[in-house]
Amino acid sequence: MTYIVNDNCIRCKFMDCVEVCPVDCFYEGENMLVIHPDECIDCGVCEPECPVEAIKPDTEPGLEKWLQINAEYSKIWPNITAKKEPPADHKEWEGVAGKEQYFSPEPGTGN
Repeated sequence: MTYIVNDNCIRCKFMDCVEVCPVDCFYEGENMLVIHPDECIDCGVCEPECPVEAIKPDTEPGLEKWLQINAEYSKIWPNITAKKEPPADHKEWEGVAGKEQYFSPEPGTGN
């Protein structure tokens, strides 16, 4: 088992999870974060830190696509180990359904 980040993170990009991760397995894209599935130690401390419930165990049904996205982009996006401010318009995106269409494959800045 590993944890993954799903589309709830897109355009919200809170980073409370990054601060608590003991193995620094988060990677930053332009408008969301992902978890490297081979680095995640399945401790689960990140899951309750996400205010938009974007972090889930990969054992939940229907998350196969997000496991693949996390695996793919964690290999090419920069690692992030320190919390940053969320996007200025994050409140407008909280709870919006179907944010997958806004996914950006572009990398973030990392640390």
